[in-house]
Amino acid sequence: MVTATVPAEVVELDVTFRAIDAGSSVTDRLPQLFEAAWPAYRNWFLQSGEAARPSYATCARKLREHMPELVPAYDRLVEAVGGGDVEARFLSHWSPPPLFATCSLAAWTRQANVLIHNYDYSPLLCDTTMLASNWHGTHVAAMSDCGWGATDGMNTHGLAVAIAFGGRQVVGPGFGIGLVVRYLLEFAHDVAEALDILARVPVSLAYNVALVDRSGRGAVAMVSPDRPLVVGSGMVAGNRQGATEWPEHSAFCATVEREEALALDMADPDMTAAELVARFLQPPIYRDPASTLWGTVYTAAYDCDHNIVDLIWPGEHWRLSVDDFVAGSRTRRTLVAVPPAAAAAGACASGGGVTGAGSPAHGHPSVIA
Repeated sequence: MVTATVPAEVVELDVTFRAIDAGSSVTDRLPQLFEAAWPAYRNWFLQSGEAARPSYATCARKLREHMPELVPAYDRLVEAVGGGDVEARFLSHWSPPPLFATCSLAAWTRQANVLIHNYDYSPLLCDTTMLASNWHGTHVAAMSDCGWGATDGMNTHGLAVAIAFGGRQVVGPGFGIGLVVRYLLEFAHDVAEALDILARVPVSLAYNVALVDRSGRGAVAMVSPDRPLVVGSGMVAGNRQGATEWPEHSAFCATVEREEALALDMADPDMTAAELVARFLQPPIYRDPASTLWGTVYTAAYDCDHNIVDLIWPGEHWRLSVDDFVAGSRTRRTLVAVPPAAAAAGACASGGGVTGAGSPAHGHPSVIA
């Protein structure tokens, strides 16, 4: 795995963010969303050939072993999307192709309990969809990933979760982090329960997982396929787990600069939650999508005291409630840096959230480009 510098072109794209009520069962809305996204996800999932991915028997066994509460919903979802072998393996999230990105996190617990997440990736490759659900008796609102996984979210208990790649190249047998985030939001009530789950569920890549709950506890947990869970001493994270282990990636995404800026902000005794959220819209924490292939797609601020999430962009925000969710959409015309091939062809996100000239589907990349 290497990091390469690829010349980029800046194009103007319409990026649509959707808020969708996915209902009380995984079969209510997910099958239709999956059908639209599947061609792109299939290309990504099988990029190294079908034999490179674990068998259905292995995937189902690992899900039963490590996240058994999800199995009934998994079985219903697989049946609802046609019961295909490849689809079933994909939806298990067991040992997917490696996928590296950036992102910034802060767990704020002074006078208010707020989790802040900059999701830094290519908008061509994002679902850009906030799903509200009540699949297991708990209301959840989460940014979807890989079907029923999540990159960040909150549940009705006031627990918020968000992720950032951990900056290590190690790959091992384990789950893609998106389904682990889903599992936390479905079944954990607070940070303590979430940490217990993270300590026992294996992951395929290194990730930093930020957690905040309504009681005022916050944590940044570091998970890896080759190390036990470590709970960091700080409440911010970029794309390292302590020392820099992948210098090329760290330099590409300016993780040291982002972490240092966040640490200074968190140490400021006069800082407020609102001011910290505003910092996430400023460099170096904010990464202009027109200046890098891995820019900030959105900022999410989860207010655990009131079960509210704000999706934020420069000059614009969209407030959603976990308990009183209102479906809708927002389309933003955005300047985005893309590889020349994508600029020439036009682009469409896996979930249909980005449109350009030609709108062919693209899958996820497996290395930083």
